[in-house]
Amino acid sequence: MEVPEIGVAPGFVLRPWRLDDVEVVREASRDPYIPLISSVPAEFTEAEAEAFLRRQWQRAEEGVGYSFAIAVAGHAVGQMGLWPGPHERASVGYWIAPSARGKGIVVAALDALSRWGLTELPVARLELQVEPWNIGSWKAAERAGYEREGLLRSWMEIGGERKDMYMYSRLAQHP
Repeated sequence: MEVPEIGVAPGFVLRPWRLDDVEVVREASRDPYIPLISSVPAEFTEAEAEAFLRRQWQRAEEGVGYSFAIAVAGHAVGQMGLWPGPHERASVGYWIAPSARGKGIVVAALDALSRWGLTELPVARLELQVEPWNIGSWKAAERAGYEREGLLRSWMEIGGERKDMYMYSRLAQHP
């Protein structure tokens, strides 16, 4: 697998991670939630940030998925990933740095990633899960064409507790 660059809008792309993306890892590590749902280190060090970036490269090298930096004007502001699974399904996940929230970045990036995944990969269904309290995230998913299918009770452990999650999907026939 190779992580491509996907154009989202002028000056706005999904692209492979680079070693100079350390600052967004620093910002994300300060957020109380992002380290709980991702492999972003909870305590930032340069070594931990570099290890995070190398893990993102390894995902494609090992054939387990695509991890993209969400980049605006050349600077990474978040992460978005697509993880192929069985039965022509794939999971999607994302986080955005606090300084980049509320600007429509996730909606545009999620739509671009979804179009790419549903047309370029052998995928018929994209899925993502969002905690019910995370209104910004589930509204972004809905604006990017995802439909809520229901509540998955006690679906995932986050921060040592079982959490309910909304299940969303976007289908190939509705890209």
